Formats: sequence, structure tokens, C-alpha cells
Amino acid sequence: MKRMTLLAAAAVCSLAIVTVVNAKPFTYELPPETATFKPGPGLDVVQGNCGACHSSDYIQTQPRGPKFGKDFWQAEVTKMITVFGAPIDPKDVPAIVDYLTAAYAN
Repeated sequence: MKRMTLLAAAAVCSLAIVTVVNAKPFTYELPPETATFKPGPGLDVVQGNCGACHSSDYIQTQPRGPKFGKDFWQAEVTKMITVFGAPIDPKDVPAIVDYLTAAYAN
């Protein structure tokens, strides 16, 4: 009985390996970017840091208004660095926070 179980397991593993080896790559084309960043001081820093992970479309959907001021954006940038591991140079943080505050506080 053990021999049959081992043979069955080996057959299943072999089939799985053959399936993976014969898999064909899948490619797709992303839709074109439709949003743009607002011009302003710090834009190049935001594009260089935030744009590595986030599209301008995504950034455009972030909350707006007075309650989303400097403290909010400081917390968001800090979260990106400490929780998600964003490789943002600490010297770039003030420019990013200032840009996001100016762009989304209205």
C-alpha cells in the first residue's frame, strides 16, 4: 500500500513539473497613463520616489481637502517607508510631504 501511495505521489509531482516547464509566458499591455502630476515644487522628487510604485492615476485618487494637510501626508510617507519599505532617502521626505500637501490640500 505504501509503495502505491509513493508511486502515485511521484506521478503527481512529475505531472506538476512537466506542466510548469511547458507553461508559456503571458504578456499583456498596460493601458496608457491618463493622469499627470500637478506641476509644482518637489514634483521631480515625487515622480522619482512615489512614481516608482504608484502611477500618477493612483496618486490622483488620493483624498483631498483641508483635513489632508501636512501631518496626514507626513504620516503617509512615513508609512510607505517603515511599513512598505519604500526606498526613499530621508532628505527627500520634506519635499515629498510639501508637494503632496500643496497638491491635495485643496
